[in-house]
Amino acid sequence: MDYAEIIDPATGEKVAQYARISDETALEKVRQANSAFKLWKENSYEERAAMMHKLAEVMEEKKEDYAQLATLEMGKTIGQARKELEKCALICRYYADNTKKLLANEKVETEAAKSYVTFQSIGVILAVMPWNFPFYQVIRFAVPAIMAGNTGVLKHASNVQGCAGALENAFTQAGFPKGIFTNLNIGSKQVKKIIEDENIVAVTLTGSDPAGRSVASIAGQNLKKTVMELGGSDAYIILDDADLERATDLATYGRLQNNGQTCIAAKRFIVLDAIYDDFLDRFSEKMKKAKMGKPTDEDTYYGPMARHDLRDEIHEQVQKTISQGGRLVLGGNIPEGNGAYYPATILADLKPGMEAFDVELFGPVASVIKAKDEAHAIELANNSQYGLGSGVITGNTERGEKVALQLEAGSSFVNKLVVSDPRLPFGGIKNSGYGRELSGYGIREFVNTKSVWID
Repeated sequence: MDYAEIIDPATGEKVAQYARISDETALEKVRQANSAFKLWKENSYEERAAMMHKLAEVMEEKKEDYAQLATLEMGKTIGQARKELEKCALICRYYADNTKKLLANEKVETEAAKSYVTFQSIGVILAVMPWNFPFYQVIRFAVPAIMAGNTGVLKHASNVQGCAGALENAFTQAGFPKGIFTNLNIGSKQVKKIIEDENIVAVTLTGSDPAGRSVASIAGQNLKKTVMELGGSDAYIILDDADLERATDLATYGRLQNNGQTCIAAKRFIVLDAIYDDFLDRFSEKMKKAKMGKPTDEDTYYGPMARHDLRDEIHEQVQKTISQGGRLVLGGNIPEGNGAYYPATILADLKPGMEAFDVELFGPVASVIKAKDEAHAIELANNSQYGLGSGVITGNTERGEKVALQLEAGSSFVNKLVVSDPRLPFGGIKNSGYGRELSGYGIREFVNTKSVWID
């Protein structure tokens, strides 16, 4: 029998294993999800909302257990794991309270006696989700999809199968009928058969660019709607009027949050020439002081990476960048010990063509780039295959807004790190994917936008 093995990234020790299910069992669960959909879609928004409010309560009641589980399986610091669960509860309540309004019929004036647009559920949605936010990423897809009247099946990352099982149990505890939300503990090679199954109507994926291309290709061959939230190499422009204390505080947290493993994390810092050296000195000092340690310790700033292979991969990227002419300012070494730790690292003087400029670095490594002026900074920021998030740090918000509007990304924040918020759409352009999650835009991705005409 095949198993998903869970390795504690802080110690390198195996802590659990979960048996994979067969193709036949997975497809039977998908059929059950479709049967559940036929009943669920008839429920009123009020009936769905009552269960969704209960799910929010479960997330809060189980917050410490779920947070400890996330920390054990992928190394997230315990404080950030608790905040992840709090955000899950927030999303549950947002859609419980707002779905009826977000999906309300829209009257359209035509020659008809009555004409309007209505938004109807479509069926079973397959979600292929990553490990870095093992609860939140799933809730972000599942809650709006289910509130819209759909059902969901989850293919979660192998190293967070405990979290996947906990999520299925949470929906059950909240009173959702069997089949509304289902975890499929399957391997990557089994995903193709699930996508091709007639009971799956759409697919959403959060993950890497290669994973997105593979899943989108299979779904496209089967004419199934997809939403793709892929990688990012988010640029933050530090203008010459910025408060450098605030800028470097944001830069440090932005690069080390979730142990550097966040799609919308600040990754490329593009700093105007006049303040470049000062920014780099202060940034280096703060990154050096940030405590790397056990993720269960309350005062740990950042912990291990999620897996040893990911740690080794980012080290190779750092070494490649140095060989291409990048300057190592801080870190860049693999520490001794069994955990998947990698120190806070800064690479400076980067240019297009270097690994750390062109490719996403999914770990605690910052890329610092010098720009001649504002126009050059915008050019460098947009010189990327990605377009997920972006930011501007400035003392002049009007100037910051003007720059933000020129950045090629799904989100542009001024004087704040990019965050996902249920009230705002979330997603990317270019190789960062397509489609949107969250807000009214996100919940309408997986509905039938239907015109009704009555004479």
